[in-house]
Amino acid sequence: MSETIEHAPPYLTDEEIAEICSPLRMPAAQRRHLVRLGLLVRTKADGRPLVARAEFVRVMTGAPTAASISEATPAGTTPNVIGLEQWAQGRKKRGQRS
Repeated sequence: MSETIEHAPPYLTDEEIAEICSPLRMPAAQRRHLVRLGLLVRTKADGRPLVARAEFVRVMTGAPTAASISEATPAGTTPNVIGLEQWAQGRKKRGQRS
């Protein structure tokens, strides 16, 4: 890697991906290997794998992302069990006459 970390692009370069996936050379094989490592992999227009540098660091170090640290469970994301039960009780049953 000839670039310093400060000047590195926000994604892994093709050379870095080739080094990680060595001896694999085909983009599809590289992509499968990266996915098996647990990385979120996108595909470039030429078919080569695209991996965010932050994603690589997160997976390889086991560090949580900034979003997962600051993200609390927002209100309304848990199921409303009481509301579901009330809805089910008030609903007409099939085959019953009212």
